[in-house]
Amino acid sequence: MNKAGNNSVGHVVVDEGAEGQRLDNWLIAHCKGVPKSHLYRILRSGEVRVNGGRADAAYRLRIGDKLRLPPMRLAERPPDEAADAAKERVELPILYEDEALLAIDKPEGLAVHGGSGVSFGVIEALRRQRPQAKYLELAHRLDRETSGILLIGKKRLALTALHDMFREHGAGADKRYLVLVKGRWMNINQHVKAPLYKYLTDSGERRVRVSQEGKVAHTVFRLLARWPQVSLLEAQLNTGRTHQIRVHLAHLGFPILGDEKYGDFALNHELRRGVLKRMALHAWRMRFRHPLSGALLELEAALPETLRQYLAVLDAGAEREYSAAEFAAVI
Repeated sequence: MNKAGNNSVGHVVVDEGAEGQRLDNWLIAHCKGVPKSHLYRILRSGEVRVNGGRADAAYRLRIGDKLRLPPMRLAERPPDEAADAAKERVELPILYEDEALLAIDKPEGLAVHGGSGVSFGVIEALRRQRPQAKYLELAHRLDRETSGILLIGKKRLALTALHDMFREHGAGADKRYLVLVKGRWMNINQHVKAPLYKYLTDSGERRVRVSQEGKVAHTVFRLLARWPQVSLLEAQLNTGRTHQIRVHLAHLGFPILGDEKYGDFALNHELRRGVLKRMALHAWRMRFRHPLSGALLELEAALPETLRQYLAVLDAGAEREYSAAEFAAVI
């Protein structure tokens, strides 16, 4: 691929990382900084060649295809932004890895990708740390404030299979989260089926609320431990809506500790003066079939030290009112 300012013709040979991808989507991903309108213009005009001939935008790339790309000037990142990102060395503990996928334990406070005012995220860090990797793409998302299991596809076929799996949810991946909430949760098991509607605030911020106008959302909550004013729950996602766990809990009157969007803001301010300076939501366990081999994979990301410390504070301050057998696996 030509670099910014290079006026020469570019030649690329398609490898397994791009196999099956549409030609227009490949161009958009690999010609960052070039307007989409320009990319589609050079496709329509035949300036992009595949194996010496013209190709439609919907053409699916095959291994060994030879692409000819016309000269294009790519936008460069501002020098200060690029330099700041280059200095960042984020520790991303690996939970599992093979030739098809990578599972990491994402730290809280780190976005999964750059954008919306964030120039650097997990996927950019991985690509910088693994310059030899031909293909690295996010299989799903975690909120910036959430820690825990995050899957990355290392092959396009694996990524496509993972995307299909996450769309199925109940029939695909079994995703479990640990969450600390304000209040005394009384039900051992509770199914919450409340539709969720996405909207923008007047300031342009993305938000979600329970509304009959929204999409079907189903979360199963299980009580793991309870203190007089705080409860520890396991949340199982049966659908994958934006901010699903956070909004369901806030709607029920049990906001997540440290949640700056849907939580108890006065309580959050008080908690930040102590040991809990983050949102208490952690992607704990995931069970799914390998996207290529079909083998059953079971992953677990241990509770972060910050949340362990807060559990110790709770135990020191009051006796537990309830403790499930599974709580021992958490601590």
